[in-house]
Amino acid sequence: MQRGKWVGGLACAVAIVLVVDLMALMAHAGTRVDRPMVASATELAARVRPTSPTPVAPAPPPTTQPAPPPAEPAPPPTTVPPTTTVASARPGAWTLGPYQGVGVWLDVYDWTNEITGGNPSVQVADIDRMADLGIQTLYIQTAHRKSAADVIEPERLLPLIDQAHARGMAVVAWYLPTLEDVPTDLRRLVAAAQLPVDGLGVDIESLAVADPAERTRRLLELSTALRQAVGARAISAITPSAVHLQVVNPGFWPGFPWAELGATYDAIVPMSYWSVRKPAWRIAHVYVGENIDRIRAATGRPDMPIHVAGGIADGISLEDVHGMIHAIQSRGILGGSLYDWNTSQIPQWDLLRALRVG
Repeated sequence: MQRGKWVGGLACAVAIVLVVDLMALMAHAGTRVDRPMVASATELAARVRPTSPTPVAPAPPPTTQPAPPPAEPAPPPTTVPPTTTVASARPGAWTLGPYQGVGVWLDVYDWTNEITGGNPSVQVADIDRMADLGIQTLYIQTAHRKSAADVIEPERLLPLIDQAHARGMAVVAWYLPTLEDVPTDLRRLVAAAQLPVDGLGVDIESLAVADPAERTRRLLELSTALRQAVGARAISAITPSAVHLQVVNPGFWPGFPWAELGATYDAIVPMSYWSVRKPAWRIAHVYVGENIDRIRAATGRPDMPIHVAGGIADGISLEDVHGMIHAIQSRGILGGSLYDWNTSQIPQWDLLRALRVG
């Protein structure tokens, strides 16, 4: 899940495929529990067989024209949703609670010195603004392939986490593994889990391993090892959208292991970025709803817990936000968020208050 950093990649991807899912471009109202102990990063990494780097190759283009989207249903209401919240309180840390309600995404291009060349746009004061706008969960990237650190700049990261907790927000750490070096990816995920956070997400979108079958094998190896590390604590898979993988560009990741991920992870967080789609799929309530339905079918779990990451925020309208809310509420999923904070606008968050829980 990256952003401006996305622009160059997006231009390239558009030339290769019909349109790829932009990724690399994702209040805590319950009672907090003490951070659970997890196995050390070194110990867990040692259990995973090192993997040899695989040459990078572009994803093959689709061999067939994408199927058209389903017939457009009646549009959602255009009136402002009520801002009252669901009465029940969200469960605490390392449960599905942090995925309920309204969330916002930060990546390392927002908050670190190292990746931004000393010009991070997000400061601790931004956390207060998020809380004031009704945001309940902060999804924050904790490591990056361009940095040697397993947890990048803890001296900047920890104050952001602490302020989020002070304002009643939950924090979900996330990391994008390249799968080129599974022990390193595992070590970084375990290090993220050892932070004072409330959950952990694995951003599954890298094509650094060119062969889809080998990429899938390494992903499942990593996922199994991570599950062993965190035990029964709730973790999430941050995935490309199902419409992207199944309809728009099946060549992006053939054989994507939806069923296995649904069995290993507690929640799926699809990157449902309708703003980057062709006009046929650039309808928020259609795109978001179709992704939810397809993920439930592909995982074989009609009740699969899902939190939608929508956006990209600077490419969507308030009508789009209404549509996203409609798709989420009509299907009874956990909640929704916008990618990302820096590209969002206050009126979008005013509408998303309708999704608050607790």
